[in-house]
Amino acid sequence: MTKYKVLPVATKYWKPRQDYLEEILKNIKGRIADGDFVTISEKAISISTNNILDENQISAGLSAKLIAAIWMRAVWGYFLGTLCHLRRRTVQEIRRYPFEMGSRHKQVILKRTGLLQALMFGSEGGIDGSNLPYAYVSLPLTDAQTIAETVRKRIRLLQKKAVTVMIVDTDSTYSFRNFHFTPRPKPLKGIHSFGGFATYVAGRAFKLKKRATPLAVSGCTLTAEQALEIADRANRSRGFGAGRTVWEMADNFKVDLNGVSWEMLETVKHKPIVILRSRR
Repeated sequence: MTKYKVLPVATKYWKPRQDYLEEILKNIKGRIADGDFVTISEKAISISTNNILDENQISAGLSAKLIAAIWMRAVWGYFLGTLCHLRRRTVQEIRRYPFEMGSRHKQVILKRTGLLQALMFGSEGGIDGSNLPYAYVSLPLTDAQTIAETVRKRIRLLQKKAVTVMIVDTDSTYSFRNFHFTPRPKPLKGIHSFGGFATYVAGRAFKLKKRATPLAVSGCTLTAEQALEIADRANRSRGFGAGRTVWEMADNFKVDLNGVSWEMLETVKHKPIVILRSRR
């Protein structure tokens, strides 16, 4: 197994319509060398490109309301949460799953990614509200490979360094021997995406090896296993920003679930970029 020197890069919070290319180039200047891996958080890019949605503007249908009121509170709160080895605090929060806010969230998932994703707990279909204010959620990138290639070429042109750029999502990929699978849509080639909540439940219930999910790589050819190892090491050093979940985030700021503001998030140390260098 390759050993890496890992350098998380703390930056200011990337807000919507912020130039993420400029932020990346500014913050890695003088820190990178030829052959490095520059990993970037998908969510940070989604926020900066305004690839977000205000769920307060959504009207929930009956299916979404039933999922929020019964499936989440009862099935996840009293069965699946324990089966999946979720933390006790998380299970307790699920049992109090917010009906209005949760119904709007599930409506977004149903419309954008379908029922199997809506039956999941957390970051369904790559849609996630942690480290975002109010009722905003980030949406998954549709052009992650193009973005990775653009970032790599810009680094090569302006900083004269030949690096590999990887875009990473915190959602888990599970591994059984050499078979890698995730409920997250559109992962890197070699990682299988299927099943929605069933995949999530299977991976967690059987305590399979889980790692952050690489979405795109530009600069070199990696096996799925190599990419997963790099993504996981980057993700572990990146931390959780304002919190793992919307509940933890609101708790940390001592506000209601919809009470976190942009200004609050700007007070927290964020590490959207992590540089990895092979130890030879």
